[in-house]
Amino acid sequence: MADQVTNPIPDDPDIHLKRLYAADLEEPWLKSFIRTIKELIHPKPQEPLIVTSKPVPVEELWGFYGGQEKTAGFTSILIHVGVVGLLIFIGSQPAVQKAIKEHVTLIAPPIDLAPYEAKAPVKKQTMGGGGGGDRSPLPASKGKLPRIAERQFVPPSAVIQNQNPKLVMEPTIVAPPDVQLPNVNMNQYGDPLAKLGPASNGPGSGGGIGSGRGGGVGPGNGQGFGPGSGGGFGGGPFRIGGGVSAPQLVFKVEPEYSEEARKAKFQGTVVLYVVVDEKGVPRDLKVVRPLGLGLDQKAIEAVQKWKFKPGLKDGHPVAVSAQIEVNFRLL
Repeated sequence: MADQVTNPIPDDPDIHLKRLYAADLEEPWLKSFIRTIKELIHPKPQEPLIVTSKPVPVEELWGFYGGQEKTAGFTSILIHVGVVGLLIFIGSQPAVQKAIKEHVTLIAPPIDLAPYEAKAPVKKQTMGGGGGGDRSPLPASKGKLPRIAERQFVPPSAVIQNQNPKLVMEPTIVAPPDVQLPNVNMNQYGDPLAKLGPASNGPGSGGGIGSGRGGGVGPGNGQGFGPGSGGGFGGGPFRIGGGVSAPQLVFKVEPEYSEEARKAKFQGTVVLYVVVDEKGVPRDLKVVRPLGLGLDQKAIEAVQKWKFKPGLKDGHPVAVSAQIEVNFRLL
């Protein structure tokens, strides 16, 4: 019978892991910790590092760039100086300076101009106004205002001259539909701000009631009511929009730089409030956004010499308020 060799079956299931474990390579943690502390306190001396490599010069590369650093730097400086000189030359041309300075913008004025107006008690105003009369020696009599309309075909009258007109139409005045007009509870037409007295159209002309002209009511000129002109109520100018065209610049004087601003090389934009009247003449100039250093006054002096084509309402020139931006630039 052949010899039978039997391998004993291990009782421990982790016997294979134990065979893979090298006990002689594992160091107890306490011993490793103590050894680390000793090496920190008394480190082992290291053998000196022996360098066997040596730098090898690359002759062809060094020879290609060698000695050209100064030339490259000088060339870069020349290029920068040339570019700056070209910009200065272009900017110094009269045509370029005129194009930069010639910038005028007309925009609608801000809603609240109270911070920039003179601190004096003034009557609240809206836009426009009007007046009229038939050259009567008596002042305009007190009465109610006629209906508001966009256009006027028949002016109001406190004293009717033609008792039998061929065509009867309701008298009106021209004013915005949402404006609040002073009025009185009376049957006859007249000026609600006048004093009581005999019926009279007033010493004005052009129809209407008052001491002005134009078919309106009051001392102004136009078909509205009040001391202003061009229709509406109050005495203030019209605003751009709502059928009112903006004034157009036809003649301009360039603003001069103040000496203080030139020395400080100061630049910016001055915003002015201006009223361009029916003849295209700017008036009532106020500084809305100042710059200082004398540039505000220089802007006012220049704009006062400008000429405009006046704004129009219903084809007629009227006074219009606007803002003008005056730019100051140094080249």
